[in-house]
Amino acid sequence: ALRSTAQMISYELTIGFSILSVIVCAKSLNLISIVLAQKTVWYCFPLFPVFLIFFISCLAETNRHPFDLPEAEAELVSGYNVEYSAMGFALFFLGEYANMLLMSSLTTILFLGGWLAPFPFSIKFINFLPGSFWFSIKICFFVVLFVVARAILPRYRYDQLMRLGWK
Repeated sequence: ALRSTAQMISYELTIGFSILSVIVCAKSLNLISIVLAQKTVWYCFPLFPVFLIFFISCLAETNRHPFDLPEAEAELVSGYNVEYSAMGFALFFLGEYANMLLMSSLTTILFLGGWLAPFPFSIKFINFLPGSFWFSIKICFFVVLFVVARAILPRYRYDQLMRLGWK
């Protein structure tokens, strides 16, 4: 419980400061206004360091592989999930993946222009695609990034995790 609480507190702050920098650039708290402010350039380009910090914090917030210390599969069979079976086990994983979708949606809205097309003025033949298509593609990109991060990144020790979160 202490590991999970310390991890949550340390990365909630970085997510908050990242969102604050996007709010300052967009000059609005409204998510629609933030997306519309990215018509000319997505915020992932001018705010690239903030974007990286936000994505790393999203990995930590969702307890994905490099930051999955509360679950600690290497220490136990499947962490706290070993106590559950059937529907309870499925609901835990459903909640975990719903959290990944939420963080991917938030990243898409804040840094990738939400439902706007990637190149709205240069390529005319992609303008007929609806905004929901572009939003879904961007969310799927981040979900795949979450899954790939599990495959390529090693797990941090608790002291490394705290050093990364507070420095």
